[in-house]
Amino acid sequence: MADETSEKPAKVARKAAERVAARPVLLTGGNPQIAKGDGDAPVQAYIAAMPGWKRDVGLRLDALIVRTVPGVRKAVKWNSPLYGVEGQGWFLGVHTFTNYVKVAFFRGASLRPVPPGASKTKDTRYLDIHEDDPLDESQLSAWVKQASELPGERM
Repeated sequence: MADETSEKPAKVARKAAERVAARPVLLTGGNPQIAKGDGDAPVQAYIAAMPGWKRDVGLRLDALIVRTVPGVRKAVKWNSPLYGVEGQGWFLGVHTFTNYVKVAFFRGASLRPVPPGASKTKDTRYLDIHEDDPLDESQLSAWVKQASELPGERM
C-alpha cells in the first residue's frame, strides 16, 4: 500500500510535466506553433493553445464553420488552421496576432458583401476580430457558406 501511495503523486507530477512540455510555443503575436497536420485534432490543438480571449473566438469560429459547412475539411499548415471542402481546396484560414484574430477568406473579393479587410492579393479579404468586437455570426455564417461554395486555394 505504501508504494501505491508514494507512486501516485509522482505519476500526477509526471503527467503534469508532460502536459506542460506538450504545450505549444507561442510565436510572435501569440500565434501557436502547431505541427502541420490534417484533420480536426491539430485544429483543436491550435485553438486550445490560443491565448486568453482569442481561444473563445477560435472556439466560436470553429463551431460556426462546422455548423455552416457540414463535413468541412480541416488542417493546420503554416501555424494556421485552414478550412476547406474536399476536392475544392481551402476557403478560409485563421491566424492569431497580438491584438486580434484574423479570418482570411481566400476568395473574399467574390463574397457579398465583401469582407472589410483588404489584402495584397486581389482575391483575399480579411475580417479582423478584436477582443471587444461584437461578432456578427449571421454575416459570418453567410460569408462562410458563400466561400465554401467557391473554388478554394490549393496549398
